[in-house]
Amino acid sequence: MIASSMKTMLEKNSAIRMMFEEGKRMAREFGEENVYDFSLGNPNGPVPREVKEAIVSILEEEDPLLVHGYMNNAGYEDVRASIASSLNRRFSTSYSYQQLIMTVGAASAINVVLRSLLEPGDEVLTVSPYFVEYGNYVRNHGGELVAVLAQEDTFLPDVEKLAARISKKTKAILLNTPNNPTGVVYPAEVLEALAEVIQKKEKELGTEICVISDEPYRELVYDGIEVPWIPLYIPKTIVVYSYSKSLSLPGERIGWILVPDTFRDYEEMIAAMVIANRCMGSVNAPCQGFAQKLTPRVVL
Repeated sequence: MIASSMKTMLEKNSAIRMMFEEGKRMAREFGEENVYDFSLGNPNGPVPREVKEAIVSILEEEDPLLVHGYMNNAGYEDVRASIASSLNRRFSTSYSYQQLIMTVGAASAINVVLRSLLEPGDEVLTVSPYFVEYGNYVRNHGGELVAVLAQEDTFLPDVEKLAARISKKTKAILLNTPNNPTGVVYPAEVLEALAEVIQKKEKELGTEICVISDEPYRELVYDGIEVPWIPLYIPKTIVVYSYSKSLSLPGERIGWILVPDTFRDYEEMIAAMVIANRCMGSVNAPCQGFAQKLTPRVVL
């Protein structure tokens, strides 16, 4: 009865999810205090105090219609404006709220982007090792994930290998820095080299190649390491973000997409993503606005 594509997904069910379910079973059998869960990325720290205070304040002070009601499918304008302002302050950019779309976390954001960009048979390149769900996300929309092995000694992208795999079928390159699972941060010189390769390949093939930067771990860096803002190096970069890790809020499922104006048809791209956000079943970002109304008060 089920679709053949889902049979394939059943066969390739995420090992992370299987470990999570097994951990729950073992916790019931042996006690939670005796089972250490290294599967899903649930936080082991509390939600910041400011977040709790903002939640209470929103529930007590905001108009219930604004907290729990329907909205523009792209999300509240003031929320998107707050995020744009934060990005502009941190990275010396000039984004507007119209370039942002609120999503159900980064996972939904990636699916919205891929739904809007991919034709059947298009390829998406990524650096291996990679977050295991990327394959499912790409296959959801008729594409093929092409994994290019990272440098073995550093886990950084092997730019020459990436260049060799770019073809007329290549629609996007999906990057994740800081990387899951390796923890590596891609430095500016690697991004500059990749930018040169993309520019050369676009001219050679007569195509437009998009970079998708998946950034849920941007704030989780230590010892003074800085995470480069990829659009400053590769202008045609769509950024997806989630507050799941940075604010210990994975269950709230709140994130966003940023589309720069460097694409020839970026306004049409944004419009397509707004429709994809709706027709894929999310309608708009979660909690009927509650998580969105929280965002401007604690935005990073």
